Amino acid sequence: MDFYQYVLDHQDELLKKAKELLQIPSVLDKFNPESDTPFGQSINDALHYMLGMAQADGFITKNINNYAAHIEYGSGKEIVGVLCHLDVVPTGDGWSNPPFDPIIKDGKLFARGAGDDKGPTMAAYFALKFLKEMDVELHKRVRIILGTDEETEWRGIKEYFKTEEMPDIGFAPDASFPLIYGEKGILTFDITGKTDDQSLVTFTAGDRYNVVPDYAECTLRVDLQDEFDKYLSFNGLHGAYEEGTYKVYGKRAHAMQPNLGINAAFILAQFLHEHIDNPFITFINEYLTFDHLGEKLRIDHFDDEMKEFTMNPAVYQYKDNEFKIGINCRFPKGWDKDNAFLNIKAAVKHVNFKYKIITDLPVHYVSKDDPLVLTLHQAYQKYTDDVDSELLTIGGGTYARSLKKAVAFGPNMPGRKDVAHQVDEYIYVEDLLKATAIYMEAIYQLSK
Repeated sequence: MDFYQYVLDHQDELLKKAKELLQIPSVLDKFNPESDTPFGQSINDALHYMLGMAQADGFITKNINNYAAHIEYGSGKEIVGVLCHLDVVPTGDGWSNPPFDPIIKDGKLFARGAGDDKGPTMAAYFALKFLKEMDVELHKRVRIILGTDEETEWRGIKEYFKTEEMPDIGFAPDASFPLIYGEKGILTFDITGKTDDQSLVTFTAGDRYNVVPDYAECTLRVDLQDEFDKYLSFNGLHGAYEEGTYKVYGKRAHAMQPNLGINAAFILAQFLHEHIDNPFITFINEYLTFDHLGEKLRIDHFDDEMKEFTMNPAVYQYKDNEFKIGINCRFPKGWDKDNAFLNIKAAVKHVNFKYKIITDLPVHYVSKDDPLVLTLHQAYQKYTDDVDSELLTIGGGTYARSLKKAVAFGPNMPGRKDVAHQVDEYIYVEDLLKATAIYMEAIYQLSK
């Protein structure tokens, strides 16, 4: 069956629905477990948009207390899971077009969430919808599982699996083609402490552990305006001194590839280090600045298959001489975690700071020879004729790791720039349509 032609014949509906979903600003504001909308109204709106559409299309749906939900089609004992999420990271500044006003330009669909993960979620949904319309018989139950806080703490998907069956196999349309069979482990930790310096009043940067901060600001009790202006000008940096606040701008990027971003906190800390003696600022410069490999802390590692360890010092909060630095790391196979913890402990103890582990997720890995991997790879090759691109491992953490056997599968095509979490996020329309056909083929083959 030529699923791609069916997708092309019905692309207008898919793109219309994708735009409608992308218009919902589903950024987590505040988690409130006592509320009927635990992740906020906008994320709840996105969840109910999907459920309402699915119900109108005749699917079985189930809502788990607005924490997560699923859309189901097919019959049988076994379950194929397709794991998606509806929340998105904050937009940041500098968009060419409003981030929740989706627009197609130069063959690209621009909006926050276009590639991560509302565009791919719609591709997966329409893959199932089109199979249903074509009366394709599925001998397993296929569940599109909709998470609500994948970009933060995964509370939605954790709540879902407290009551719902674990799919036997599955995939997450939240990464790259041809297929992601291995995901690095994820370690998040905070460094906290106090200082007695009177020069620095406040220092703030970053709002998410999994995003390179593109903005940082501070206030001081000393006047460094002239020095700051010279620093920005000499280094060709973007920033400003406004009403007593020193501001600098960098570039957002996903924490799994911090080298693609410009950490604004590093820029500001480097400047301050030249003019004030503050242990918080000194620590940032000695152990963190412009080092995405963790070499300064002596926690770096390289694996031939999963590549380098990466580190993203993402969140900075300094006020009343107390501070927190939030750091997100992605580690490959073979990383000596115990030794790394000893080195981190030694670094913070040296200056009477403390560290606390926030999350510690293991490496997720499925053999390249596993039938799941082979089946999905064949589905990809059928609609791309790409037999050269190698299967991948990544530093990102997708919902695939929430299943015992699942992989990340698309939608980013080989050779395309990865713009997840960045300003002017987009997905090529051609890629979105082709991904839909690939997902149709994958679901069909996995459900035989």
